[in-house]
Amino acid sequence: METQDISVIILTFNEEIHIERCIKSVQAFAKHIFIVDSYSTDSTVELAKSLGAQVYQNKWTNHAIQVNWALDNLPIETKWVFRLDADEFVTNELGNEISERMSLLPESVTGLYLTRRVFFMGRWIRHGCYYPISFLRIWRHGHGRCEERWMDEHMKLTDGDAIKFEFDFVDDNKRSLGWWTEKHNGYATREAIETLNLQYNLFTSDAVEPDFFGTGEQRKRWLKNLYLSIPLFLRPVIYFCYRYFLKRGFLDGREGLVCHFLQGFWYRFLVDAKIYEIRRAGRFTPIGIKAALHEIYSIKV
Repeated sequence: METQDISVIILTFNEEIHIERCIKSVQAFAKHIFIVDSYSTDSTVELAKSLGAQVYQNKWTNHAIQVNWALDNLPIETKWVFRLDADEFVTNELGNEISERMSLLPESVTGLYLTRRVFFMGRWIRHGCYYPISFLRIWRHGHGRCEERWMDEHMKLTDGDAIKFEFDFVDDNKRSLGWWTEKHNGYATREAIETLNLQYNLFTSDAVEPDFFGTGEQRKRWLKNLYLSIPLFLRPVIYFCYRYFLKRGFLDGREGLVCHFLQGFWYRFLVDAKIYEIRRAGRFTPIGIKAALHEIYSIKV
């Protein structure tokens, strides 16, 4: 692989289990590798520095704020930016594709969609709406921002066109189910906030416009709004059945059963339960809901 005019941004917090794999997967083609760390207490920073990455630290608020802080504050001098999570890595095939095609792209192309391959409990989850899904992960510097949301945030191009590369990057988290459920408990709170904001206008956000016939992010947002139109507590049941039976999640074996049930039902039911809890505590008014969020979850919006 040849080095390309591209900087990779990796957000970290206590990622010593993943960071070496992530950095090594991009070293052959990346000109610069930036770590934006949220004050890790393990050996993440030391490992990243030993592998030649440049490490910066910033207090964590949410994913969108951290990504945009990186774009505004890192000394990025390359034409392209690639955002990668610490528990993700680039396949050799995608690395070669980036190395061979990046310098040949016309100026009108400002963004690249990449397909994510998710592993759960060591198994590639191929069904139940998990694969193939593509995300805008590479963009020309200065032509992309992360939409400001508490949850389910996407990168947005400010101008230009996007194309899709052929090969995949991999999401393979090596931590336990206990860690996964704790993490998704936090995600459920953030998703509840986003859902309540749609109904009660709690705050403004620069969100992707829903459009079934638009980009991947716009289509996903349209489908999310359709999901939210279904009554509370009924929608997780419908969603799980859709993923596991209609979209053949059962073909992913026992690991797939765990994955689709936890992510497609348990997590979604938890989001609805938190929405119900916050609405009741806030007496179904915007002011009351803001007060309830602060009282129950110590969150100000």
